[in-house]
Amino acid sequence: MRLLSTAYSVLLVRAIWVLGGLLAVGSCSRSPEPPTYTIGFSQCTNGDAWRQAMLAGMKKELSFYPEVKFQIKDAKYNSALQEQQIKEFLREGIDLLIVSANETEPITPIVEEVYNRGIPVVILDRRITSKLYTAYVGGNNEEVGQIAGNYVASLLGRRGQVLEVLGAPGTSPAVDRHRGFAQTLATYPGIQLTAQVNSNWERPSVLERLPAVLRAHPEVDLIFAHNDRLALGAYQVCKQLQLDQRIRIVGVDGLPGAHGGIQLVQDDILKATLLYSPGGEEAIRTAMRVLRQQPYDKENILGTMVIDSTNVLTMKLQTEKLTSQQQDIQRQQRLLQQQRDTYASQQTVLYVLAAALVGSALLGLLVWRAFRANRRINQQLGQQNEEIRSQRNQLQEFAERAKVETEAKLRFFTNFSHELRTPLTLILGPVEEMLTSGPELPAAQRHDLSLVRRNAQRLLQLVNQLMDFRKIDVGKMPVRATEGNLVAFVREIMDVFEKPARQRGITLRFLPAEPVIPLWFDVNVLDKVFFNLLSNALKFTPERGQITVSIQRVPAEGNVRVSVEDTGRGISEQDRAHIFEWFYQGQQSTAKGSGMGLALALGLTRLHLGQLSFTSRPGQGSTFVVTLPLVLPAAMKSVVAPTLATPIFALDEGLAMSSAVAAPLPQVVSSTSSEALVLVIEDNPDVNAFLAQKLQPHFQLTTAFDGATGLRLAAETIPDVIVCDVMLPELSGLEVVAQLKGDWRTSHIPVILLTARNAPEQQVEGVQAGADLYLTKPFNPAFLLESVRTLLSNREKQREHFRRELSVDTATVAPQRVDQKFLADLTAIVEANLTRSDLSVEDVARSMGISRVQLYRKVKAVLGTGVTDFIQGIRLTKARQLLLDDDLTIAEVAYQLGFSSPSYFSTSFKARYQVSPSEFRAMHTTAG
Repeated sequence: MRLLSTAYSVLLVRAIWVLGGLLAVGSCSRSPEPPTYTIGFSQCTNGDAWRQAMLAGMKKELSFYPEVKFQIKDAKYNSALQEQQIKEFLREGIDLLIVSANETEPITPIVEEVYNRGIPVVILDRRITSKLYTAYVGGNNEEVGQIAGNYVASLLGRRGQVLEVLGAPGTSPAVDRHRGFAQTLATYPGIQLTAQVNSNWERPSVLERLPAVLRAHPEVDLIFAHNDRLALGAYQVCKQLQLDQRIRIVGVDGLPGAHGGIQLVQDDILKATLLYSPGGEEAIRTAMRVLRQQPYDKENILGTMVIDSTNVLTMKLQTEKLTSQQQDIQRQQRLLQQQRDTYASQQTVLYVLAAALVGSALLGLLVWRAFRANRRINQQLGQQNEEIRSQRNQLQEFAERAKVETEAKLRFFTNFSHELRTPLTLILGPVEEMLTSGPELPAAQRHDLSLVRRNAQRLLQLVNQLMDFRKIDVGKMPVRATEGNLVAFVREIMDVFEKPARQRGITLRFLPAEPVIPLWFDVNVLDKVFFNLLSNALKFTPERGQITVSIQRVPAEGNVRVSVEDTGRGISEQDRAHIFEWFYQGQQSTAKGSGMGLALALGLTRLHLGQLSFTSRPGQGSTFVVTLPLVLPAAMKSVVAPTLATPIFALDEGLAMSSAVAAPLPQVVSSTSSEALVLVIEDNPDVNAFLAQKLQPHFQLTTAFDGATGLRLAAETIPDVIVCDVMLPELSGLEVVAQLKGDWRTSHIPVILLTARNAPEQQVEGVQAGADLYLTKPFNPAFLLESVRTLLSNREKQREHFRRELSVDTATVAPQRVDQKFLADLTAIVEANLTRSDLSVEDVARSMGISRVQLYRKVKAVLGTGVTDFIQGIRLTKARQLLLDDDLTIAEVAYQLGFSSPSYFSTSFKARYQVSPSEFRAMHTTAG
């Protein structure tokens, strides 16, 4: 009994201690109340699913901030109502405003008013037209359009007709998505934006307007809709018109759920959708950072990605997992709230039954256990939230890493090409000049120089193959097919391999099923394909072997097959799976190569809508088959026959293909003298010295090693021709050309651009900047020299044209170009000072704001005459007009035009027109 009472006393003491602790905890928990905030959310965007996703994200994030009072006002797509509701928020009193507008311009003034009152404003999804806001959360709609454009181009193989279903006119998402989509499609000449359909962001508007447009444009291959609801409506219209099997549809939003974009992609209703996060969670997170005065970003751009058949299952599983975890969190929060309620009720009972020590002890025990359970649940919630944040960060890191790697690869290929082409210029240029200088070169030296040229050309071939790889990788190699005889085309390529095959005793057999097979094909694309296949076959065929090329048309399958069969050692089992990979050389390869030939052939064949396959038997040989379609899309056909840009291949056996570097050049007869001044702007010292060596025997020369120095020398010396590299430090060659053509002092000077950037779009960029000629490295020195002479000759013809324009009765020239603007300004200054007999060249130069030397060189370059002769010509031209006025004497005309005396005027007039002023007046008076 004594032990029992002692135990009971101890229990009572502990109960009292627990009760006192709980009461203390209760009193402490009530005293420091956390600050509370009121956040107002003004909603006006359309789309029930979109609003629900946005609100769900907000509520999910708000569950972590119980101190926040969240008020929602929905304007139901009515901008005027939304403005009224925001004013109500101001009257009610809020700490922060979140705005999601439907139309940006009508809502901008009221948002600025809220911001100017000192209330933070977070703009969600759709921007306003002002910068007076605290933070923006939303996606980059222009980037969404760009990604959609690139994906559509890839999906259609860069050829096809596209229809765009736009959102509501005037809304920022519709405008930005269309801009990004249209600008991206403009970079793919084979894709046409055939038609557009406006909507109000909801499916019924598409069901009403799209059928008529599709009937008018049955050639549409793909429909890009600005959201998934519009995309679903487009699918229903296509299904109604029985076009759903042919037309592919791409949407935007990528929302989860039974009717969301992810489910539509999985059900194959949409080909793809672009993830466009509603941004509810990020909006609340940003708002809380602002309210708590923590660091935040003003611009919070949400990422986007393409969801198609390759990743839709993963995205669906991730969204379902996130939904399940959120449900678990909500369930645990409800349980937590229940336990908190239990805790509060128990605390109340403890206050009421303080005298019941035993009961208080039991209740304290229950509360203590509940507290432990709550802490355990909070820990679990924290771990789950940390896992969600970690997964989100990993996704962002993966996307950023992929973007950085792609950018690095493109920079690598561009810099690699430029760095190799510059030394190749310094190798091939002198070698070509020595080989074509004359027959006095000894045979041994000619053989060595030919060896140097052949291997330099082979190195250039590898550079070109790398550039082709880059063009295929980024989709910048278009197909321009022309109609021709495929049999004759393959025969010409085989002729190149006759000599090296005969030297090794290899038999070349050509077995076309028909003498003529007409086909639309791109000669530049297929030339590289067949050359690589034949070069590969020759490399691996042993002496006294056989290579057979056969061509067969298969109308039943709608294609033509070209097979290249050799009797080499074949391809091993371990190499077959990797034979078409870039830079793969095989496990048993003894012939060292670049590993690019077959990969390039495969990429070019697929670019031509064909297929490349192979069969091989170890020890007996291999057969590669190129299958080409008999019919190509109209967008891939070209009415202009392209020039065959044969790559500079050099075979190990001693065969060297001819190239543009070694091509014979036409002899241009030039009337230019050695007085012409040429300015060379080149940052590479060796290339600069090489150009100076080749040009100095024929012209006066000055050089610069950067763009800024080149511009200064051009303005000071006014050269006759400028030769400029594109890749210059600080100021690029394109910028140099643009500034030269924009400055009237140098606008007349012809510019030749030298560069290793040989892509067609880069050449177009150079010409658009104002360059007169675009030469790619390596270049032929003789061709450069003759190009300079031709440009000087053309400039002389242009001077004659300007002189003829100034010889008419009216001396004013219409300012249509920079040079004509210069002449117009110069003429105006002279005409304004015609009465001054002391008008000098220095006076005119001072009025033009340039030096006397610059004015002289500019006038001499444009008109081929001096400034004094130009002034005299304007005076005499004006005299012809004044002499027709009988009220003026000849002396008055002379003094009015600034001549020092009537006799000097008569002498100058007669020297110009072969008649005296009085005779001229008499002739025109008689004629009148």
